[in-house]
Amino acid sequence: MAVDGTTLAHGIGGAQDLPISPELAIAGAVAALTVSFTVLAVAWRTPRYDARTSGRPAPPWLDALVASPGFRIALRVLGFVLFLYTVMVAVLGQDRTTNPFFGIFYVWWWVGLVPASLLLGPVWRAISPVRTINAAFARISGGDPEEGMFRYPERLGHWPAAVGLFAFVWLELVYPFSTELGPVRLWCAVYVAVMLIGGALFGNVFYERADPFEVYSDLVAKLSPWAVREGRLVVLSPLANLASVVPRPGLVGVTAVLFGSTAFDSFRDSGTWLRFLQGNDLIRENSMFGVETAATIANNLALLTFCVGVGVIFAAATMATGGVENRRTLPDRFAHSIVPIVVGYIVAHYLTYFVEQGQQTLILASDPFGDGSNYLGTADLQINYWLSYHPTLLANTKVLAVVIGHVLGVIAAHDRAIALLPRRHQLTGQLPLLFAMVGFTAGGLFLLFAA
Repeated sequence: MAVDGTTLAHGIGGAQDLPISPELAIAGAVAALTVSFTVLAVAWRTPRYDARTSGRPAPPWLDALVASPGFRIALRVLGFVLFLYTVMVAVLGQDRTTNPFFGIFYVWWWVGLVPASLLLGPVWRAISPVRTINAAFARISGGDPEEGMFRYPERLGHWPAAVGLFAFVWLELVYPFSTELGPVRLWCAVYVAVMLIGGALFGNVFYERADPFEVYSDLVAKLSPWAVREGRLVVLSPLANLASVVPRPGLVGVTAVLFGSTAFDSFRDSGTWLRFLQGNDLIRENSMFGVETAATIANNLALLTFCVGVGVIFAAATMATGGVENRRTLPDRFAHSIVPIVVGYIVAHYLTYFVEQGQQTLILASDPFGDGSNYLGTADLQINYWLSYHPTLLANTKVLAVVIGHVLGVIAAHDRAIALLPRRHQLTGQLPLLFAMVGFTAGGLFLLFAA
């Protein structure tokens, strides 16, 4: 997508743009994982992370601020004002890529949820406009937004959120008209409608389990140092916080979509895939649909393959252990270990995109109708390309994000394995998952450099 002549590329450029060796980066990352696992196997023999007892109380003034009704109302108002502005530019703005709606949707909302949730906790839960609207409807009708007409089916778990996340990444990465106002506006309208109907039927538990953006934000927030326990704000280790992720059905699906779609985003820009689409005889000559349609079908299949493949590999690796009666529960119980890996890849893949296009969106937001206005006083600002001008720092930061994400994933998985697996299988039972993570690391870095 292009905004004001600037390409909204998600990746970090080709391998020629990175001042470090791909082979060296991959070898170093694999070595880091192997050494980490070895050290854990020797020195980490008992579970250490328990969100129920870890941490210490936050400063009283901060706890009082977060718990105050005024603070919560202010966040609701902020979220709803942003929502109304987004609706305005979506409905009244021009059908051009200079419409700030696209930046709000793809940059601020999708990518911005990650740093916001890492720093502040479950941000979307606090500012979600659909929660606000549902609460208003409940107040008008005399109901309780926490209670719906029916009880949310436990067997659904997070599967609706996984489907919603896949619908978003499909729109962003595969749908050929993802930069046209009509389809993106329709997607948002359907999202709001489904969320409001779900909230009316099942209450706020629907948002906790099924809202793709709330589930996404809440998972990332488990790597923040903030948690609420028994009504009090506590400060704790991010890995202890991560251990509190509830293993519901569909959790693997959510993490697989987030991880797989990010990997596919790099893969679709790789020379290998582009050459396949351009040079494949079946697509180029024998397609009954036309070249562009056939390429779109290929991208659809590739996206689905990446997401399903990540889920299948992870599920198989976690279940390949002995001494556990019900192995089918293990993938969801270990799925929290994928969260730091997802965050690492989000940082590696979207860092420059978020910093630079986030600034571009702020500039365009001052002139929502393209008539030369400067409502927010930001129209005359210039994008700071400092990160792009320091490629060595940028490349090292992105490789480190991937490596640190995987190392934290190994630590989280090891701590959970010590708690779940019988003593005789605590180490050997982790080896398949370690091999899977090594494969994810090598493959992810390869795609990062190949994009």
